[in-house]
Amino acid sequence: MSTNSSSELEMADLPETPDTTGAYPRLNDEQILLLSQHGERKVLAEGTTLFCAGDRDCGVFVVLDGKVRVVQEEGPGGEARVIAVHGRGRFVGDLSMLTGQAVYVTAVAQTDVEVLEVLYDGIKEAVTQDQALGDLILRAFLLRRNLHAGLGAGLRIIGSRYSADTRRLRDFASRNRIPYRWEDLEDDLDAEATLRALDIPPDQTPVVIWKARTVLRNPSNTELAELLGLRAAPSRSAYDLVVVGAGPGGLAAAVYAASEGLSTVVLDALATGGQAATSSQIENYLGFPAGISGAELADRAVVQARKFGAAFSIPGEATSLTHADGYHVVGLAEGEDLVAHAVVVATGVRYRRLDVPGLDRLERSSVYYAATEFEARLCQQDPVTVVGGGNSAGQAACFLARRSPVVNLVIRHDDLGRDMSRYLADRVEQSPRIKIWRCSEVSELIGHEALEEVVLHDLRTDAKQRVATTAMFVLIGATPYTSWLDGQIALDAKGFILTGPVADGSEGGMFETSRPGVFAVGDVRSGSVKRVASAVGEGSVAIRQVHRFLEAEGRR
Repeated sequence: MSTNSSSELEMADLPETPDTTGAYPRLNDEQILLLSQHGERKVLAEGTTLFCAGDRDCGVFVVLDGKVRVVQEEGPGGEARVIAVHGRGRFVGDLSMLTGQAVYVTAVAQTDVEVLEVLYDGIKEAVTQDQALGDLILRAFLLRRNLHAGLGAGLRIIGSRYSADTRRLRDFASRNRIPYRWEDLEDDLDAEATLRALDIPPDQTPVVIWKARTVLRNPSNTELAELLGLRAAPSRSAYDLVVVGAGPGGLAAAVYAASEGLSTVVLDALATGGQAATSSQIENYLGFPAGISGAELADRAVVQARKFGAAFSIPGEATSLTHADGYHVVGLAEGEDLVAHAVVVATGVRYRRLDVPGLDRLERSSVYYAATEFEARLCQQDPVTVVGGGNSAGQAACFLARRSPVVNLVIRHDDLGRDMSRYLADRVEQSPRIKIWRCSEVSELIGHEALEEVVLHDLRTDAKQRVATTAMFVLIGATPYTSWLDGQIALDAKGFILTGPVADGSEGGMFETSRPGVFAVGDVRSGSVKRVASAVGEGSVAIRQVHRFLEAEGRR
């Protein structure tokens, strides 16, 4: 903790931020008493920093007296932007405190305060005694992350909308639910002024500014992840289990493996959550009658797995699977190879692209393969086009219709209910903002540097029509991500992983591949049901088979 002068942070006495969304709940006396058994009371002077953007492994602070201000640092000479002010009974913290990542905001004592600092282990102990308290804290942190994302608190990404690397960094931040503010060099004069002040030439963009001081010039995803604490360094020479892929199946495997005492590390080439994390609302998942976003489901699973001791390394792209000295070795694109007694492959699928004129030119600026809150903000109040007839396309169309005046949904057949759940198809057909183009396909993208129109081809009449649109969302299915296995385990004709008796003719577990000790779950497995609930079930059940394998090999 440190003390800053009032001139640095303008410590005016602002009123407490009202809790209109549930992001800033107030703890009752019983909850505070429980947390006090696992924390430390501190009296801090006005201006003291409780935690700073970039800090890791810091505690949650419960305000017992006085006020604490949460701010976004805006850089040397600039005023700190106020995010929220908390008074007695409120707790100050961020989702990163539960995931082990760097926090994105700074907390400062607005007045002389008395606070209760509770470190991560103390939080874990407290919530085992009061489940409602754990749910309250986690829910608040998830809502705060969404608020911070909407405010652009966190990273600053400065780059051109036409730059492939700018798009790469924005996609990486979006998929990992990292709050950021994008400043487009094409139309933001302040962005140009910032680069001039930092003496950064255009050929060194995009740049990422972190904590208002640290500047990364066109960083790789790995460099950015290491800065934010997304990548965990290997903590042992050999793990009980390496989970490759952090979609619902991989996350479920991690939760069950870690909770049952297996040393577990989870890899993913891009982000936790897989394709499910791009879903704006999953309404048919057991236990969530009001629905849950894929991002929230993923964040909850990460917190749960980490609570039991699982480690995460994002990005961690698996490039090979070999066998040495009785162990499985997962080769990585960057960093040390991982050695394990067993491996669960849950790499899922990769998105399919449209093969149409104009895509290569406009893809990086105007074509998306997910429709999350981040993408929706980029095209609000503009017409958009969604290509696809499955649940992902239907969910995307409904979600985008909240912001866009016209959503064109393009399907190649005439029956919306053929590949889409009936409740969702009904919702799409009833939406006044969604226009369904049946028996149609996108045949061309038109625009100079950004998408302006798509050409729709009617498959029945052969007629073509130009339709105004500023963004296209392509959700037409995917192919299994198994190229990295390079003949190490048996695949079916379409590249999905064969498991069970069909894999090697044995009577082994249904999720074991042709190589003993290597298991496959979720969408990447041949014959699997491509649903979130199915992947979660497979990931959890597969761990029972992992245990049997380890016991048979004398490794438990």
